[in-house]
Amino acid sequence: MLVLGIDPGSETTGWGIVEGDARRCRLVGFGTVRAPARQRFAARLLKISDGIEAVIGRFHPDACAVEQAFYAANVQTAIKLGQVRGVILVAAERAGVEIAEYAPRLIKQTVVGYGGAEKQQVQEMVRVLLRMRELPQPHDAADALAIAITHLHHTSPAGRAAQAAKPPPARVKLEALLRENARRR
Repeated sequence: MLVLGIDPGSETTGWGIVEGDARRCRLVGFGTVRAPARQRFAARLLKISDGIEAVIGRFHPDACAVEQAFYAANVQTAIKLGQVRGVILVAAERAGVEIAEYAPRLIKQTVVGYGGAEKQQVQEMVRVLLRMRELPQPHDAADALAIAITHLHHTSPAGRAAQAAKPPPARVKLEALLRENARRR
């Protein structure tokens, strides 16, 4: 399965493409769609929509996984983020791509093993899970890859069985990595 993960943002929207299933996934590509703050908001929404449509047209994903809206302290920020999510959902729907939405805590729980993980922890686990040499940059793209990985873990039969039987594979890899680092010290 080829999954497009999207981390919505009104200035920087991250995207990441992952292929595979819950047991094994590989990196296909990642990047961002940037919409400068100096542009009118409607123009930024158009740029984000066009950018996501271009990514979908280039990679032809089977599914599009998007981070759900969270409660922001600033109401205006939450409304703008909702509008960004709207143009992303419309772009995916227009392309006929299956759409799934995941809460930020679930994404962190799936990838890191802890729902309150920091951005750096998510980046590091994405790097480990996708066998990347360097951290995916910027963090918006790393978050998008984490969202795509989450979709693989929550939709494949292997992922559902693993969740029911044991800790998430990301948690197992993290614990092995921590043990290895402890031995080096």
